[in-house]
Amino acid sequence: MAIRLCAVGLVIWAGAAAAAGTGAPEPWQIAMQTPVTEVARDIHWFHTLLMWIITIITVFVAGLLGYCIWRFNEKTNPTPSKTSHNTTIEVLWTVVPVLILVMIAVPSFRLLRKQLIIPPADITIKTTGHSWYWEYEYAGDKDGKGGFKFDANLVEEKDLKPGQLRLLATDNDVVVPVNKIVRLQVTAADVIHAFAVPSFGIKIDAMPGRMNETWFKAEREGVYHGQCSELCGQRHAYMPITVKVVSEAAYAAWLAEAQKKFASTDAPAGASRLADAAVR
Repeated sequence: MAIRLCAVGLVIWAGAAAAAGTGAPEPWQIAMQTPVTEVARDIHWFHTLLMWIITIITVFVAGLLGYCIWRFNEKTNPTPSKTSHNTTIEVLWTVVPVLILVMIAVPSFRLLRKQLIIPPADITIKTTGHSWYWEYEYAGDKDGKGGFKFDANLVEEKDLKPGQLRLLATDNDVVVPVNKIVRLQVTAADVIHAFAVPSFGIKIDAMPGRMNETWFKAEREGVYHGQCSELCGQRHAYMPITVKVVSEAAYAAWLAEAQKKFASTDAPAGASRLADAAVR
């Protein structure tokens, strides 16, 4: 009975541990967060492939070591073999690892290409890392939409509202429409930071004096969290990222409200397009 109870407990614990949250980590989680972009799904698939390869290699090597210990110990093999070379084995342990590396390299390069080649974007957002908060600038378009910027700071624990997560909530959230391609231009004002949102499958360094780019296309509405993933100083752990993915109608309403709310921090005319022009 005790063994059965332990087994049931382990199954329940394993199920809870393996369950990956959407947009935020969960207690006892060991898997990655649920992907909501094509790139994130490909990352998960590649991770699973590597885990199978690693597991097979580990089991094979452990079994081989066990066999050698059993077969060639002094007691069972008092007269050791004097063989020093075996051409077949040497060819195999050279060719097989090469084939394994090729099997890993092909999907790896395909995934890197998908991450690095940015498709035509519907929205461009410039993200600047500061010590220790994020600044976001929405590029203006020919229709006069966008062209504003704002800071996003950690919501302190005493100020948390119902539904907000400790150390992950921000006072101003990034808002993007669902099923739209968002290009992120990432830089830093002081030290090296890193912009990462696990459910989107994005993580990119924010370097002072340099503009890096990445992109995502969220396929599900919701609230998604990330954090600075570079050891950037004393308050490194207090640089959360919150991205709200909403419908196009909700995004249009938020955009109109945000233009009024952040009007006092608007950049000079045309400034919001400088980064875009520089990249092109």
